[in-house]
Amino acid sequence: MRRDRFLKSMMGLAAAGALPLTALAATNIKMMIPANPGGGWDATGRALGKALIDSGAAATVNFENKGGAAGALGLAQFVNGSKGDPNALMVMGAVMLGGLITGKPPVSLSQATPIARLTSEYNVFVLPANSPFKTMKDVVEQLKKDPGSVKWGGGSRGSTEHIAAAMIAREVGVDPAKINYVAFRGGGEATAAILGGNVTVGGSGYSEFSEYIASGKMKALAVTSDVRLKGVDIPTLKELGIAVAIGNWRGVYGAPGISAAQRQVLTELVLKAARSKSWAEACDKNSWTPAVLSGAAFDKFVDDDFASLRATMVKSGML
Repeated sequence: MRRDRFLKSMMGLAAAGALPLTALAATNIKMMIPANPGGGWDATGRALGKALIDSGAAATVNFENKGGAAGALGLAQFVNGSKGDPNALMVMGAVMLGGLITGKPPVSLSQATPIARLTSEYNVFVLPANSPFKTMKDVVEQLKKDPGSVKWGGGSRGSTEHIAAAMIAREVGVDPAKINYVAFRGGGEATAAILGGNVTVGGSGYSEFSEYIASGKMKALAVTSDVRLKGVDIPTLKELGIAVAIGNWRGVYGAPGISAAQRQVLTELVLKAARSKSWAEACDKNSWTPAVLSGAAFDKFVDDDFASLRATMVKSGML
């Protein structure tokens, strides 16, 4: 029997309850990471790949990076090139939703198949080590004097750090449309720009900057959480009198056109990986908060977050 016919028959048995879904470990998972190497999506995808293998949910995982346009380029390649593939996964999250709202690309996230939310994380704003500024107050004072002189560096347009920068401007009385935001294709590029002093303020997930903060190569200003991160001595924006809080989350989608049974199998594989020791260690190492959600609840969450992000962007003058 051909392998594809065998897998289809096995999936049929699983859907009928005659076979445990976790017995259907795919021989190979194809992981699309819609960003350049070195950022949060890249770290998430590779950590998930390792957890899939370590947990026995997959035999091998192949990775492909395709950065640009807040993940829209990778999404387009995934949608057009993976139709009906039950072994294909794509990393995504709040940044992609924001980018799709601002960029209006020719493909839609709804063309792919929701699988699961995995983590939640908050952003941190930092200064280059050689910055003449010392605090967020210094940055805000300069922002009020000359908005364009403060160069904010971070992920793609519509990313959570971009939205946060616009929200900060609005809260301190500056027109958000006047902020000077420099978007980078991946976390590696943004980090290099900050370390090189090519931006005034940098923003990203705390895990991406933590080693540079610890070594003194970056000066942490504030985090975008409601309360201080556990074990991290960095004030929140709210503590500094700026009423801004916004979180980031990451998850995975499957290919367009897979069946309900194939979606269920792929979801079970991802959930098995998310329960593994390997994944727990990755979350601990990167200061990710586990936030697993799947099925109809994940579908609703994505729809609600799209609406919430759009409303926030409108309020912050981004749309």
